[in-house]
Amino acid sequence: MNKKLLTVLIPLVLIAGLFMSCGGSEDDGAPLIGISMPTQSSERWIKDGQTLRDILLERGFRVELQYAEDNIPTQMLQIEAMLTRGASVLVISAIDASTLSGVLTEAAANGVAVIAYDRLLVDTDAISYYATFDNVQVGVLQANSLVEGMRANRGAGPYRIELFAGSPDDTNSFFFYSGAMQVLQPLIDSGQVTVPSGQTSQAEVGTLRWDGAVAQSRMDAILAAHYSGGQPLHGVLSPYDGLSRGIISALVSHGFQPNTGDWPVVTGQDAEAASISLIRTGEQYSTVLKDTRDLAAVAANMVIAILEGRTPEINDTSTYHNNVKIVPSYLLIPYDVTRDNYQRLVIDSGYLTEAEIP
Repeated sequence: MNKKLLTVLIPLVLIAGLFMSCGGSEDDGAPLIGISMPTQSSERWIKDGQTLRDILLERGFRVELQYAEDNIPTQMLQIEAMLTRGASVLVISAIDASTLSGVLTEAAANGVAVIAYDRLLVDTDAISYYATFDNVQVGVLQANSLVEGMRANRGAGPYRIELFAGSPDDTNSFFFYSGAMQVLQPLIDSGQVTVPSGQTSQAEVGTLRWDGAVAQSRMDAILAAHYSGGQPLHGVLSPYDGLSRGIISALVSHGFQPNTGDWPVVTGQDAEAASISLIRTGEQYSTVLKDTRDLAAVAANMVIAILEGRTPEINDTSTYHNNVKIVPSYLLIPYDVTRDNYQRLVIDSGYLTEAEIP
């Protein structure tokens, strides 16, 4: 990276960092932990960053939390600035998992441990550990929920569905989609499920940056091309609540009516407040809860173990190969959320409060 450019830009990044949450004074001797999150446009990343920050502050660390707003150069500069400030450990959820190898190499050369947070960092041996959920199981839950919802609403089938996947630069989107297709591909092969658009490959159904507007536009095009004559659509596999809401907007604009016989099952992920509201009203059928409080606690425990010279607790040493090595990981359990169980899983658990749901 151009050093003159860094000389100009890093102070700007540091000034921006003043508006983020840091703990401890500059000279209190506490290790500095850098937390790099992809965006504040998604409710879940706000919750992730703040929860992890608060846990580490309570344990006496200094913390720098930064959000890159889905801008790759910004994230690189923010991480560079954390290293310049003397970070001892970096916790990174990457925008694009393959673009940070240079700055991660710099971190490793300076003895800075790197923890990948819910998005695997690829093409680098500088990553130490990975804290995430069982992401294949997330996809399995979504597909099972889709099929169960269609059976409940439409009987034995056959079913007509459309498929969406996440951002092609996020490794998780491939795990989600492969898990979903473990359930759906046999049904497609048998003719029990058809995809009228014919779009089934990851390349065709991916949604860059998990952008709900992109999903809405693609759903609009599919509906115009394949459903303008009133053909039924029984379900939509959506991997994330933000996409689900865009898909639902497209359905409504094309004349589908919620809570009627023609309304399709729509899945989701992250148990965002706006989508819990839609589950209550019957517009979204399900979401997947990945309790970020538990994930933040796992990542914080990894940080503490590393700084204490211990090996962090892990429970998976085979699943996540980042194109260089298998990354020791801790996988948490995701949960399917529907109208029948959202109260127990989301509200009673304290993940969301009633006041947070619109």
